[in-house]
Amino acid sequence: MSGIGDEAAVGSLCSVHVPRAGRSLLERVRESVPAEAEQPAPARVGRFPAVQAGQPAIERLAPTSGLVGYRGPTACAAAGITYRQLDYWARTGLLEPSVRAAYPANTQRLYSFRDILLLKIVKRLLDAGVSLQNIRVAVTHLRAAERADLTGLTLLSDGATVYECTSPQQVVELLGSGQGVFGIAVGAVWQELEGALTRLQAERTDTGETLHGHDPADELAQRRGRAG
Repeated sequence: MSGIGDEAAVGSLCSVHVPRAGRSLLERVRESVPAEAEQPAPARVGRFPAVQAGQPAIERLAPTSGLVGYRGPTACAAAGITYRQLDYWARTGLLEPSVRAAYPANTQRLYSFRDILLLKIVKRLLDAGVSLQNIRVAVTHLRAAERADLTGLTLLSDGATVYECTSPQQVVELLGSGQGVFGIAVGAVWQELEGALTRLQAERTDTGETLHGHDPADELAQRRGRAG
């Protein structure tokens, strides 16, 4: 299989199996109407997510904030993929940036935290041999999930089908039936990504401000140095 996931080499189409009662995630998709954008302020350099003295509380932005976006190179670094993969998946509609697309011409793509989370998951599913058709279905389900549901999910796959589990019992049942070969705990990937993005550069979606990451370990070492 090609590193970017060439659809000519993938298997047959299968849908995600949801082993629980109730509505599927697709039934809970809600169309959101973007709020009217404010007039952008002149770009400036800030700290992310640290706060400088005297700055308003809104400047304290977490990597998951809707006011934070990430350019392509940052998304690649955090997701562990190449820019070629990122570009291919965006152009083929597998996973486009939800904050800002690459059009009009000369516009930088801007990805949200959830976009990059899905990029990491897509990469892991591809590496495990899951077909792009199945991955597209899984991405649709994950996009529709709310945060509380998303972080509690475990994805299992036998290489042909992707199964969504919401409890340890469902994981055990699938593994016992031989339907799961590998698993992805979405909550663990979320935490891992949150830590990685804290150290990388971001951009405020409302002002275009550059937000520089920081490493908490470095900050602690600096404080200890000053105290010594």
